[in-house]
Amino acid sequence: MKNDSWKIRDVEIPNRVVVAPMAGISNAAFRVVCKEFGAGLVVCEMISDHGIIYRNKKTLEMLTVDPREHPMSIQIFGGSEETLVEAAHYVDTHTAADIININMGCPVPKVTKTDAGARWLLDPNKIYQMVHAVVRNVSKPVTVKMRTGWDQKHIFAVENALAAQEAGASAVAMHGRTRKQMYMGEADWETLKDVADALTIPFVGNGDVTTPEKAKAMLEDVGADAVMVGRAALGNPWIIKDMVHYLDTGEKLRPQTVEEKVETAKDQLNGLIDLKGEKIAVPEFRRQAAYYLKGIPRSARTRAKINDVWTKKEVFDLLDDFVEKYEARQKQINQ
Repeated sequence: MKNDSWKIRDVEIPNRVVVAPMAGISNAAFRVVCKEFGAGLVVCEMISDHGIIYRNKKTLEMLTVDPREHPMSIQIFGGSEETLVEAAHYVDTHTAADIININMGCPVPKVTKTDAGARWLLDPNKIYQMVHAVVRNVSKPVTVKMRTGWDQKHIFAVENALAAQEAGASAVAMHGRTRKQMYMGEADWETLKDVADALTIPFVGNGDVTTPEKAKAMLEDVGADAVMVGRAALGNPWIIKDMVHYLDTGEKLRPQTVEEKVETAKDQLNGLIDLKGEKIAVPEFRRQAAYYLKGIPRSARTRAKINDVWTKKEVFDLLDDFVEKYEARQKQINQ
């Protein structure tokens, strides 16, 4: 099975599982956890070209790269050639990123109305122009993340991917939904297959890669060179380990225990505190805690309580108490 190392230009990626950039989630703390669970490549959340150019403090903090997360990619977005090139040049010369990724897939209106993100999917010539300009002005490999199209009537997936390739992109990642679909409906793997067949540079398939079996199908049936997992890894980085193991051996791992899940959540909060300080990290972590506890019986009350606390100790105490009660219930059931 195809799970050996591969390259994005001269950057070696140890396996075929890539973790998608997710806004508000893919900070260095999350990315390090994903790496610890075996991700081949991690990508930071998208960063605005204007934020970089104007040296916005919060934006520059988002460019932090932890030494444990290599190889990693920094994703930028922008609407004009001039500002995108300037931002890419800053990432190229002032960060430890291995790869620069250009976002052409973000479906959110506040991004598309600035002529950025998925807006470019309507114009292969614009894609060529923007990618070519960035590639010419940086030394790191440049990759592109896009969607299949703007809506069902405007699907230029193959043309857009080929435009990026001809402009000098070193890899293309594509989500199998249109901008209009957002995250609704099913991902269109048929179109992804057409793109995989057309490209000669590495192609990363994204969309509905939620199980180890689907990761295998994306590689073998679609013909992608790697899979990109996004929402399935929220509160569940174990899925990355499971996918890597399955692609290596054909065997699935046992499910993660509740105690292991909670320990991973605590590790992520520790990383977030190291990154941002307790005052910012704890409230920011609330959403992550909800992902980790989702689907576990009787977790709603603990999730609600975490929303009302402000210190690491309080969060840890709530999580430890939850595990203790959960395990006591399991003992009673098994008696």
